[in-house]
Amino acid sequence: MTNQFHNEQTNGLFRLVYDESVLDRNFYGRDHKDKLLTIAWNRGDDQKITIDAVDFNFPANTIHCLMVSESFSFEHPVNIVAWQFSRDFYCIVDHDKEVSCFGFIFYGPPKKMFIRLNEGDQKKVDMILVMLQDEFNTHDHIQGEMMQVLLKRLIIIVTRLAKDQFINEKDLPGEKLDIVRKYNFLVETHYRMQHQVSFYADQLNKSPKTLSNLFALYNHKSPLLIIHERIIMEAKRLMFYTEKSAKEISYELGFEDAGHFGKFFKRHTGLTTSDFKKMNVTAVE
Repeated sequence: MTNQFHNEQTNGLFRLVYDESVLDRNFYGRDHKDKLLTIAWNRGDDQKITIDAVDFNFPANTIHCLMVSESFSFEHPVNIVAWQFSRDFYCIVDHDKEVSCFGFIFYGPPKKMFIRLNEGDQKKVDMILVMLQDEFNTHDHIQGEMMQVLLKRLIIIVTRLAKDQFINEKDLPGEKLDIVRKYNFLVETHYRMQHQVSFYADQLNKSPKTLSNLFALYNHKSPLLIIHERIIMEAKRLMFYTEKSAKEISYELGFEDAGHFGKFFKRHTGLTTSDFKKMNVTAVE
């Protein structure tokens, strides 16, 4: 079942998908225009989720949050409930920073988070699901507002669980976590053209050294490595999902010299760009 609500005034889009035999997303293909954040709940047994051509285990009764630009598919989509929404639907509301479209569950985690639900949590999420199902059948002037309220409630629940399971509040209190979240959001926004930590440090009114110390507490990746990994991720996506040449990709990612990009890619992946493309063509075939 796929339910969809479109706010014509804001152009906001909200989807609730469940019990479907097909549920996937190809951001660099057919779904490029639909810039949707996704909250996916696996209600069945452990299964495989493939994100940007990389396989992960999606444990039973866990929730995973997916970014706008991530392409994904599920081994058993019929067991997945997905809440999908555009920023124009949810971010027009003045949310607290932790539960906004730029909040922790989308821009905070250092790694893929599969957020566990206990029996009580599952009942809360089930209740939100039932209430949203009802709202899709209630056509009045506050329908969209009610959906936003219920979506915010879901995001609050998921955010609390994620912070409890993945963050040590003693080592990384709220104000420091907020800097991490803002840094990740800035990188996501500017990584194509801004490759230096100093740019992001200036935006946050912090020194590069302060950021390095903070990220060492958080996930042991340096701020520079986060920028580099985001560039590499995008390069892999463009090589896997599009027909663009390495030269075209290098310019798109802010490299003035294609040779420099080639060396950068090999340093971080151990492969040349041509070897990477050949490897993935073989895998697809």
